[in-house]
Order: sequence, then structure tokens, then C-alpha cells
Amino acid sequence: MTEVQRLAGLVMALGALILSACHDSAGPSPAVVCDPDDGGLTLPPGFCAMVLAKGLGPARHLAVRPNGDLYVALNNSSAGPGGIIALRDTDGDGRADLQERFGPTGGNGIAWQESSLFFAPDDRVLRYDFSGNALLPSGAPVTVVSGLPANVPGEHDRKTIVFDHAAGLLVNIGSPSDACQELNRIPLSPGILPCPQLATRAGVWRFSAMATGQTQSDGTRFATELRNMNALALDPADGVLYGVQNGRDLLSLYWPNLYSLQQHALVPAEELFRIEPAKRYGWPYCYFDGITNQKVLNPEYGGDGVVIGMCQDRERPLTAYPAHWAPLSMLFYTGVQFPEEYAGGLFIAFHGSQPAPPAPGAGFVVTFVPWHNGPLGAYRVFADGFAGGTFTVAGAAHRPVGLAQGPKGEIYISDDQAGWIWRVSYVGAGR
Repeated sequence: MTEVQRLAGLVMALGALILSACHDSAGPSPAVVCDPDDGGLTLPPGFCAMVLAKGLGPARHLAVRPNGDLYVALNNSSAGPGGIIALRDTDGDGRADLQERFGPTGGNGIAWQESSLFFAPDDRVLRYDFSGNALLPSGAPVTVVSGLPANVPGEHDRKTIVFDHAAGLLVNIGSPSDACQELNRIPLSPGILPCPQLATRAGVWRFSAMATGQTQSDGTRFATELRNMNALALDPADGVLYGVQNGRDLLSLYWPNLYSLQQHALVPAEELFRIEPAKRYGWPYCYFDGITNQKVLNPEYGGDGVVIGMCQDRERPLTAYPAHWAPLSMLFYTGVQFPEEYAGGLFIAFHGSQPAPPAPGAGFVVTFVPWHNGPLGAYRVFADGFAGGTFTVAGAAHRPVGLAQGPKGEIYISDDQAGWIWRVSYVGAGR
């Protein structure tokens, strides 16, 4: 082979590679395979879904490696300890034919950074390092942060992890109560003022993503008065942190003299915040009433559903979602596979609520809102059908939790009820 022929071959190969890359990352692809019933989901026209894995266990947040490998955080459960499941499609059919499980305990938060996978059990953050294209880590994890508050099982112990643009690791630390009462979850028990839980919980803490062996005292409290921010994400367009708060519960049970069953079903709203240092967001002193569009004083602190009081000085949400929908994850879409209206937009996965008579259970959905430095209009339901017609926490077929974006612009959705993972793709309006 002459030098000219060799160079010509290299140019042709490079051209083919560029064309292939463009085909894979821009617009709908006829090669996408989806399930005939879209895995039971209802999606907008032109979208389709495939169930790429089933029966994984309580699948929580998701992380996608640049090569397309998917890592699933599994929560601990009565069936046994959780961990991490690594999923790889080796034959290109879209399904995870290679599954490997590792890690001694379960957790909620998981994120890929450089060549490492960060994972958050309830009381710490671990880092797994990888070598080359190996599906599994090259050794045991190192501890990035330990000793995080997780001493009240069932009271918002799960941690979410997000990386900022300055080598920072942001960690949600939820409240250990409903409203910082003297007697937790006891009717008519007053709130403690000031709430001592805010010193170590009910906020977002920032640690170094590069360091190891840190404790909570090595971090800084980035934001406070946030009850529980499992749904937390950095907008890559501006580097700002956003989150959706799980609002308080059971107003009519704790304060039947002030709230009816109907009011309990409708308030408080789940609040979407722009989260910035030194700002106060209201918990446990305030809640947001999405009906009156007011942030009002909690009854534990002298409120009656109308009084605003100190809540006048707390941050209002950018927008509000229905009561008790339980937001658990967020995703800003940066791909180019979906139509232009989705560029930069925000997806939120809602875990769903118990019926609160007279209202039925609701919120087993993934929503979408167009976005530019904040929501551009009202949200709409993007993916539905998870509950399978039974809108209760125990009876729902599936409950959405995690969201992640793949290298070709597809998105993944996890479910901790039946352990399913969906891949949602755009295949064109003619489908």
C-alpha cells in the first residue's frame, strides 16, 4: 500500500466515523428498538420506550458513563442489602444483557465523575475508581465523607449527590421530622423555635469532591431550611443548583381544628427552588399553599393557613407542583435527539402519593417543563402509566425514582417498586 492510499483510507475512515457520530447523536434514529407497548408507559407522540432491565430490586438514582454503561443505586430493603448494579448492552439491541452487582450496602445517590463513580449510602459518600473500559471498579471504594446524619430510619435519611463546576460535591441531608415538633408527628405538638435540626440537617452541604476522609464538619452548609431535597440537580447552562422539596405531611391529622381532609389533600405544594447560599427557604416554619399562591406559617409555629408572619422573608418557589407527589430526581436535558423544544428543559420524577380522601393517590409520573434560567410556562406530564391503574403506594405497579441521560440523548427512568429500568427515545412524529 502506498502512502497516498494509506492516507486516503484514513480520510475515508475518519469521514465514516464523523457521519456515524452525527447519526447517533442528532435527531431520531430508525435503529432505535422499543417495546410494542412502550413498557406500559404513555409518552408524547414520536417517543417510545423499552424496558432494558427488570426485577433489579429497589432501584433508586442512576448514573450513565460516557461509554453508555448504566449504574443503578439499589436501596437496602427487607429482602436484603442493596448495592450497585452495572448494566451493559454488549450486542447493541438496547437491552442490558450484562449485569454485575457490587458494593456491600445500599443507597440512593449515585453520580459519575471523570473515571470514578460516587455512591451515597445513607450515612456517607463513597468513590469507586475504574480502569479503562472495565464494567466493574478496580478495587474497594474510598470514603469521601463519613458520619453523615442518618439516625432516624424512615425520616429522610437518603442522600442525593451532585457535582458543581468548582470541584465541589453537594449533598442533600434531609430533616429527621415532619415539622420540628417537640414531639415528632404528634397532634397539636408545637414546633421548636429555633429548630435545632437545622444545624446538621434540612439543607444542602458542600464538600470537596477531590478529598477523602471528610466528615460533616469539613463541609459547609450551602443552603438551609429545605425539608428534603432528593430531587436535586445542577443546571449545566449556568451552574446553578435547583431542587424540588418534599413538602410536609398530615396537616389535617395533626391540626384537625384548623385543616380539613380536603385541605390536607391539596396542601402544601411541592416547591421548585433556585438554591443559592445564604438564602432561607422556610422549613420548618413555613409551607407553600399552591391554591392561594402564598407561603404561610406552619400551625406548629402559630399559623392557621392564612397567617404569613416570618414567611414573608423566606424564598418563594419558582413554581409549585401538586401536594404529596414526592419528587425524587431531576434532569436537565442536554442532548440533541429530542425535538428542539426539549433543549435545556427540566424533567422531574415523582414517586407518587397515597390517597388523601377526597383526593385519590397521584403523582406517579415524570414531568417536563421548558427552561431557560427558570421554567418557561407550566409543566406537563411527559411519562405516565407507571402506577398501572392502582394509585396507592403499595399497589402501584411501578414508582418512578431516578432519571439519567444517555450518550445518544436517550433518557433512562428507574422504578423502586418492581425494579424496572426504561429507556425513552425519540423516533419521530410519524410513529
